[in-house]
Amino acid sequence: MNNSPKAAPSLFPQLKKPSKKGTSSKNRADSLKIAPNLLSSCRYAATGIQYAFRTQRNFRIQVFLGVLGFSMLAWVEASVVEFCLVLLLVTLVMSLELVNTALEAVVDLTVGKTYHELAKIAKDCAAGAVFLSAIAGLIMGCTLVIPEAWLKLSSMI
Repeated sequence: MNNSPKAAPSLFPQLKKPSKKGTSSKNRADSLKIAPNLLSSCRYAATGIQYAFRTQRNFRIQVFLGVLGFSMLAWVEASVVEFCLVLLLVTLVMSLELVNTALEAVVDLTVGKTYHELAKIAKDCAAGAVFLSAIAGLIMGCTLVIPEAWLKLSSMI
């Protein structure tokens, strides 16, 4: 009887070289550089945020809801503490969406167009983290704004 363990299937199939279609050698070279200064780091971060805004519908929805939430806070004349709490949650939701987008890109790079159950789990869990933070943000925002908005509207009538 052979007691040697069977080789586990590879989680990382042979990686292919990136296609040259739609990418330039400059872009590939830029992705290998380490940011020489803080300004470069900020540019890279801004590029990531711009990418998410351009390509991720949920990120655009979150930006819209964040702006709407801050507008409502301004209208009800929320306190600085309330504003900061909502700012923290909006930033958390959008940051998790960026991490989710990055994780999806890395998973797709790793498994390509093949289906893998672990890739699905990774993507679903990252999406779940965004969802939970968005629900918490929505509940907190509504808890802060709705009572104040109701009072303000009641005084107008």
